[in-house]
Amino acid sequence: MKNYSSTLTRLLVFLCLFSSYVSFAQIDRIEPPNWWVGMNNTALQLMITGENISDAKVSISNPNIKLEKVHKADSPDYLFVDLDISADTKAGSFEIVLEGSNRWTYSYELWERDAGSADRNGFSNKDVMYLITPDRFANGDTSNDTIAGMREGLNREADYGRHGGDIKGISDHLDYIKEMGFTSIWLNPVLENDQEKWSYHGYATTDYYKVDPRFGTNEEYRALSKKGKDMGIGMIMDIIVNHCGSMHWWMDNPPFEDWINYQDLEYQETNHRKSTLLDPYTAPADRKIMTNGWFVPAMPDLNQRNQFMSTYLIQNSIWWIEYADLYGIRQDTYSYPFREFMTDWTCAIMDEYPNFNIVGEEWVRNPNIISYWQRDKVNQDGYTSCLPSLMDFPMVMTLHEALRDDETWSTGLTKLYEMLGDDHVYAHPEDLVIFPDNHDMSRIYSQVNEDYDLYKMALTYILTMRGTPQIYYGTEILMHNRGTESHGVIRSDFPGGWDGDRVNVFQNQGLDSIAMEAKSWLSNLLQWRKDATVVHQGKLMHYEPRDGVYVYFRYDKADTVMVVLNKNDKEIELDLGRFGDIGVDGDWKKVENGESMKMSGTLLLAPRSSSIFQKI
Repeated sequence: MKNYSSTLTRLLVFLCLFSSYVSFAQIDRIEPPNWWVGMNNTALQLMITGENISDAKVSISNPNIKLEKVHKADSPDYLFVDLDISADTKAGSFEIVLEGSNRWTYSYELWERDAGSADRNGFSNKDVMYLITPDRFANGDTSNDTIAGMREGLNREADYGRHGGDIKGISDHLDYIKEMGFTSIWLNPVLENDQEKWSYHGYATTDYYKVDPRFGTNEEYRALSKKGKDMGIGMIMDIIVNHCGSMHWWMDNPPFEDWINYQDLEYQETNHRKSTLLDPYTAPADRKIMTNGWFVPAMPDLNQRNQFMSTYLIQNSIWWIEYADLYGIRQDTYSYPFREFMTDWTCAIMDEYPNFNIVGEEWVRNPNIISYWQRDKVNQDGYTSCLPSLMDFPMVMTLHEALRDDETWSTGLTKLYEMLGDDHVYAHPEDLVIFPDNHDMSRIYSQVNEDYDLYKMALTYILTMRGTPQIYYGTEILMHNRGTESHGVIRSDFPGGWDGDRVNVFQNQGLDSIAMEAKSWLSNLLQWRKDATVVHQGKLMHYEPRDGVYVYFRYDKADTVMVVLNKNDKEIELDLGRFGDIGVDGDWKKVENGESMKMSGTLLLAPRSSSIFQKI
């Protein structure tokens, strides 16, 4: 009995030690998964996760890298490690050692930055973005349609299901995007969304460092960016720092008790009151709900007031810029996170990449609220940020109404004229991103009641106005959402992106005559715009609309472009004498067909026409 007891005791001791070793050895992840030498900001904070690692002693092997501090979290399964990577550090790997009852070693890689990375140029007014919902554009790899172990598989019959579009489908058709005349692509989010349903749209991230396997791999995303860049097409990444997905890997065991807003309380939905963030009279409780509230139960609201969360999100964005050689970022739900964090986030990125570009989504009609967030804006409350650009929602909302309205002294095209006059509230109105529609609203062809003439007016306006244009995939073939505002229908499959499609846009098969005409017309306009530097950076002068006709000019010392929108159902004889400030007498060409003409006295306008003239 004594020998049995002694043996059992030794076995229990061994099992305890083995259990300790196993639990300590199970390091789940280190994020960021790698970093770069030569960054302007030499600080790096690693988040290390593993079972019961909080008491481990941390050391590193590289003398050029200083271990500044190790932070414990509320959970015993996390450590946050602050490093300083000196300018003398060479690319390569170094060892991170965790020691407790056992010893664990991890080889961490520092990469060399691409030449000129810090000086990269972001998107600008010379660009036209092509917005793509990846799940709905083209299915280039059917083997990833359904991934074993992921919660949602292929269901192309469901409007809100996954349809199988992927990164390879986009890569396979970059030549089409280039031939159309687009110079950059903005993809709706491609990071892992391992949610139970509606995961196709990408806005409920479950892993911030991993492309969703149903779209492809990190390497494929990186290769798409490189291929596009080689073809003159920049990559703009859709990033979300306000919320994650409810199935994010950290939700079962957050590092801190305040990692998520309302973490231990009942679900609290945001009130969406953006005005509370700058309203001098707003109740603090209303402002708190706006910032801390969740969009929906499936999207937990991240607490950026937590310094470790803040650093995590900033580093993640910089990681993707370096890793994927990004051309820009579109930041979702810009005003919803903690606003002081958004200053830190934008300034950290722009400090690292001074010529980069970021556009924020602020979905409101009021230019005073939009302008509040832009860099160089002098706000009454002293708030500042480093955000270069915002989506111009006031413009798109006004554009829809202006084209549908009857023409009176105060309605119709006059609404566009008056709205543009509000540009005085912006620090840099020329840096806004302008668009006729996007993935969250009815398509422009539906917005104008499937009126082709009004569609052409809308696109003419967007592509000749100040700012950087964005066009949603399918706009070129008059895709619509007739009779419904379902987002699943708005984001319909692009014809030709799937084997067996009756209509194939890429091969010009099965399109009706008006869709073919629209595609050709838009491509010609986009190709002209590529070289129209006066539209990229010229001044703007507009004249008040009269009798259903709106005229404006883009001009500089070398060039002048005249844009005329005529909503009348009949021919109009336009008196050119009004435009003496510019001087229109002389030789011009009509951009649509290259026809040369001499202007003097009057100009005969075709019914319901949109015309662009360039001085020669």
